[in-house]
Amino acid sequence: MNKMFCFQCQQTAHNTGCEGNAGVCGKKCGTANAQDALTNALIGLARAVNKKTPSEQSDRLVLKGLFTTITNVNFHEDNVRKLTQEIQAERNAIDASAEEYDIRNIWENHEDIRSLKSLILFGLRGMAAYAYHALALGYTDRDVLNYFYEALAVLGEPSDTSKENFERLLSYVLKTGEVNYRCMELLDKANTESYGTPVPTEVPLTIEKGPFIVVSGHDLHDLKLLLEQTNDTGINIYTHSEMLPAHGYPELKKYPHLKGNFGTAWQNQQFEFHNIPAPILFTTNCLMPVRQSYCDRVFTTSIVSYPELIHIGEEKDFTPVIEKALECGGYGKDHPMYGVNGGNTVMTGFAHGTVLKEAGRIINLVKNGKIRHFFLIGGCDGAAPGRNYYTEFAKKTPSDTLILTLACGKYRINDLHLGEIDGLPRIMDMGQCNDAYSAIQVALALADAFHCSVNELPLTLVLSWYEQKAVCILLTLLYLGIRNILLGPTLPAFVSPNVLEVLKETYQLTPISTPEADLKRILG
Repeated sequence: MNKMFCFQCQQTAHNTGCEGNAGVCGKKCGTANAQDALTNALIGLARAVNKKTPSEQSDRLVLKGLFTTITNVNFHEDNVRKLTQEIQAERNAIDASAEEYDIRNIWENHEDIRSLKSLILFGLRGMAAYAYHALALGYTDRDVLNYFYEALAVLGEPSDTSKENFERLLSYVLKTGEVNYRCMELLDKANTESYGTPVPTEVPLTIEKGPFIVVSGHDLHDLKLLLEQTNDTGINIYTHSEMLPAHGYPELKKYPHLKGNFGTAWQNQQFEFHNIPAPILFTTNCLMPVRQSYCDRVFTTSIVSYPELIHIGEEKDFTPVIEKALECGGYGKDHPMYGVNGGNTVMTGFAHGTVLKEAGRIINLVKNGKIRHFFLIGGCDGAAPGRNYYTEFAKKTPSDTLILTLACGKYRINDLHLGEIDGLPRIMDMGQCNDAYSAIQVALALADAFHCSVNELPLTLVLSWYEQKAVCILLTLLYLGIRNILLGPTLPAFVSPNVLEVLKETYQLTPISTPEADLKRILG
């Protein structure tokens, strides 16, 4: 095909879908169609495995295949096609009679069936990222892995517009959220048992003089390996975007050359990396099309791939990155950088293990009227207009309210200085997108302490979304029955009016309006 269709991210063209030669993310038509073919092969593998016992190779390929199709992960058409061939070979080895499925049938389906199957598919893609990170640390859950095969096979079922099938697919949407909750729990366990329970940590944004490497993405395992390989080399390591929470983990904090954080969220990389005197290592999304002014300094590893960039394979020998850092030399003197709001430091490390140690204190502050309301303001950041809503919302929250934040959406607010409530900072960064699990644990603990449901707490979730990991987190929140979520900056293009109406009626899912109006409605 010489055209594409993709509507899986928030910045999709005209909020309807990217068509033609390339997507808004920079993904070209050939790569988009190769990713569709990859998805077809995954459905074929799922059909084969559902008749047999899956192997470790099948499990790895399913996670890798789904992760590869997430927005801003893989721009390399040839590599996507090679992975597709691996998946097809695995399917043939298990059951060559298992048929693939043309994913375009979903896009051309009845809008409600298309909507529900899209929610399932995009949720699976996001969940696969979390499962893949856990697998890298040696943690798996057989029930989670089995669900990938089950749900992929459902995507390949014939079109059925009956009410019964609508309800069945809706149940799979919620089951995807249920399984993702278990998957996030697994990754939380993998991270904390490997690196310790995060602790509150102030992270500088100034880059010290001398050679350095910037590490972007989400994979803490890759960061740990790089820290080991750069020990005693005179090279400093700086996190970027969603890697910021690494600074809170005790086992990573032990490395003195893990110095600080470079820049802000992913969508600013093209100008923040302009002529950077250091290499950048991408371990996961979000990679943007690489510009000439720094293309010779970008390296990829794991799932990430981009044409003509050096890729660090499974052997994880980062020598080329280290050599490039020494060659570039870094800045000649300390180089100050600033957050979105002008701050020169940010905080992280307020995961559930840390926050719940303060549970008694927080409960007393609520009972004494010093904390009136909790806000979770977080999710994906992005370049689309309207995202300044989250900054303005945080600035306008009253001084007796506490803000939890997570994922790269935190960069809209994490350098704000909004004061404290009896020694507790008003903004607490809980970590990466998968650390929504931490926020859920805090909410459940507070509900238990106050003998009420989560929906009865003085708690409001104000979420931004961009890609598929945000989709699976939203499905988890819906599975848990959490209501009155504010979602923006736009609603997903793949949610049909009928499906949206069900979500509004059942969960009171609400589009953001203005900070003033939303705060007035919430706080009265």
